[in-house]
Amino acid sequence: MLRIENLVKVYKDVRALDGLNLEVKHGQIYGFLGPNGAGKSTTILSVLGLIFPQEGRIELFGEEVFRDGKYDENKLVEAKRRIGYMPEHATLWEFLTPMQTLDIIGEAFGIPKTEREKRAKELLQLVNLWEVRDKKVGKFSKGMRQRLLLAQALINDPELLILDEPMTGLDPTGIAEFKEIIREQKKAGKTVFFSSHILAHVEEICDTVGVIVKGKLRVEDNLDNIKREFLMRAGYTIVLETNKPIDFSGAEWAVTPLGERKYRIVAPGDIREEIHDFVASQGAKILTMQVKEPSLEEIFLKMIE
Repeated sequence: MLRIENLVKVYKDVRALDGLNLEVKHGQIYGFLGPNGAGKSTTILSVLGLIFPQEGRIELFGEEVFRDGKYDENKLVEAKRRIGYMPEHATLWEFLTPMQTLDIIGEAFGIPKTEREKRAKELLQLVNLWEVRDKKVGKFSKGMRQRLLLAQALINDPELLILDEPMTGLDPTGIAEFKEIIREQKKAGKTVFFSSHILAHVEEICDTVGVIVKGKLRVEDNLDNIKREFLMRAGYTIVLETNKPIDFSGAEWAVTPLGERKYRIVAPGDIREEIHDFVASQGAKILTMQVKEPSLEEIFLKMIE
């Protein structure tokens, strides 16, 4: 569906993309995760032919649309007919209504008048804007604008939906609704590729997550595998209290005394059984033990350090 190989984009002295490789397969919900400035938007703009990378290769729907600084314009135009795009920063026509906005975009895709009217109604109902279909967009809130941008991205019934930070500015209800819409798109056979710098926006709905840091893909996998792979870097934190002081000088773990009989232990895994044996070997007992497993948010932060 989408394949990127060794993509390089340099702005003056900044390598926004530094040999980026990623693949989005048909029917996936792919979460493109990374901190601000990591290269997410540059990647998306490159895929859409809106900026020119210097090196690498981009393939859409099995066709090579870019190689080493040159786009195949005919193949790119044909591919973009099958793509829906929701930009992070977009200017809407303030003096138009949602119906008028979707009508203009639908006409640009060559959709017949009666079909685009039907499609606009369906989409405005989907994104909960039908009741304000005749209201000028200039009076819309940030969240309402985001909903309209999603509707315009769906107007051409795309096979591949590309969303750049789509949940920015939405309240919790809006975020939940967006996630449900994305799930419904997958059920309808669509492929969804969306970027975010917030882990919570991707962890519930994505089949695959790609983490980009400084223009390089740090990892590409499902979240369960990512968590297992990076668990050792984030580590477990175990706080225990014993009935008498313990000598941890022979232990392989990082131990910080919190008192005469209280300790914090940081280890690459769940070592509760080993700690129990270690304490028992000194003729002592564990009175309390608290274990903190790293969250996905902590693992993400560890990855981008």
